[in-house]
Amino acid sequence: MPADIDYNLMRFIDAQGGTYDKALAELQLGRKRSHWMWFVFPQIAGLGSSLMAEKYAIRSAEEASAYLADAILGSRLLRCAEAVLAVKDRSAHDIFGSPDDLKLQSSMTLFAAVSDHGSPFHAIIDHFYQGNFDGRTIELLDAAN
Repeated sequence: MPADIDYNLMRFIDAQGGTYDKALAELQLGRKRSHWMWFVFPQIAGLGSSLMAEKYAIRSAEEASAYLADAILGSRLLRCAEAVLAVKDRSAHDIFGSPDDLKLQSSMTLFAAVSDHGSPFHAIIDHFYQGNFDGRTIELLDAAN
């Protein structure tokens, strides 16, 4: 990240402060039960219109890369993605419900776009979404860059 760009990644760290452990535990149990999707699995800006969706939107591939490169956020996102992959015999809908199953697809599309092909983000797209990336996320990423 260039020195003159501030993505305000602290907004995610602050939001996760009281909920990250609970979110990870819910994923490890195979069922999301509380409200943390926006700041644990963020999406590209332009998909959601709620205040929370807008506050925690990622605005570009560069910001997504910065999120992944952050020592705290990147490791937490990887740990959560790996927890999702460890859930056996359940669909994304079973784990997340609706519409959060679609938000997961969008988030994983975003982070797969800035990761190597062998990433957990690609694995989630392959396993839960039959290799289908979220088309709207791709369009918005292309428009942002």
